[in-house]
Amino acid sequence: MPLETITALASGLTAVLGLFVALLAYRGFRRNDSPTMGALSIGIVCIAVVPYLVLYLVGPTIDLTDAEALLAITLAHTLGLVAIYRTFHY
Repeated sequence: MPLETITALASGLTAVLGLFVALLAYRGFRRNDSPTMGALSIGIVCIAVVPYLVLYLVGPTIDLTDAEALLAITLAHTLGLVAIYRTFHY
């Protein structure tokens, strides 16, 4: 199996698992009206799901260069970490 295929499968699995964990956090947010769980849900989506979407959906659709895709992913990771950091201060 080519390395590109393995990478795409691993990225897809990460996105699906991240989406599942974010959904659980979102359910906790809705059930308990907890801003901490809402921020955690946003952070997980930014870290696990957005990079996959940028690389495999948005990037090819709008012809992002490698540098633009890397910038978008880095910004998503940063926003995700900031959202998760906010969970410690509620």
